[in-house]
Amino acid sequence: MASQELHIVTGAFGYSGGYIAARLLEAGHRVRTLTNSPVPPVALADAIEVHPFRFDDPDALTASLRGATVLYNTYWVRFNHRAFNQADAVRNTVAVFIAARRAGVERIVHVSITNPSETSALEYFRGKALLERALMESGLSYAILRPALLFGGNDVLVNNIAWILRRFPVFGVFGDGLYKLRPIHVDDLARLAVVEGRSRANIVIDAVGPETFTYRGLVRELANVLGVRRRIVPVPPIVGYLVGWAVGAWMGDVTLTRDEITGLMAGLLFTPSPPTGSTRLSEWARSHSFELGAQYASELARRNRSLLW
Repeated sequence: MASQELHIVTGAFGYSGGYIAARLLEAGHRVRTLTNSPVPPVALADAIEVHPFRFDDPDALTASLRGATVLYNTYWVRFNHRAFNQADAVRNTVAVFIAARRAGVERIVHVSITNPSETSALEYFRGKALLERALMESGLSYAILRPALLFGGNDVLVNNIAWILRRFPVFGVFGDGLYKLRPIHVDDLARLAVVEGRSRANIVIDAVGPETFTYRGLVRELANVLGVRRRIVPVPPIVGYLVGWAVGAWMGDVTLTRDEITGLMAGLLFTPSPPTGSTRLSEWARSHSFELGAQYASELARRNRSLLW
């Protein structure tokens, strides 16, 4: 009979957290989530224990983690907004690490990002680096997973590139578009997280897929998959940002931020590490070409449903 250990996933009703939770349930574990989501998805409502985040109450936060063997942390925010910001996400995550230690959690599997740096001018990458150090210094057993770009399911970036390609005759890439990225399927990340949850060795892993694309090459690959002929033209980053801002305003969303453009062009979504995922984006896109980009994927709408990244 499968183990009935209690495993906790932050944001199990969100994107990557949902895939991790599904794999844990398949493995026979009890699964609990910490979430701000007031209404869990019907499919998961009876399968997962639900506890609210209590960042304002350390004792309540500790109690919600007590009894867990492993904590999988996916909590983060993609950009600053009037309702949330990355500085608060750093403080809240540190609070979760402290509470996990107080609660006797044996191990934390933490989702970070490729190429984090405490000296980065980009708050996203700097905040992720600060959290990695906080976890390493916590005294807890840890696995830090560093995905570059997630795709699959209801991902935002790859889907919305396809959405734009379906609707506009021209696609602008920032600068020459030759900077690289290593996308990984979200379920490959989830599988890796669950495997690392069984270990107790401290480890940092670049979670990347088997294919390397230039940004221009990724756009061209998606256009080919969709069967559309589009002009791919270089544009100054500020022009690309303004176009993205206009699309976001039209859709009531934040499509792309200046920091994301800067990080992409700086090659921060690339690492030469060996692949940890096996799903090839090119093959996955072909098998999902009918629905890929058919609907715009709104980050803010998803956050309103789950309030977690």
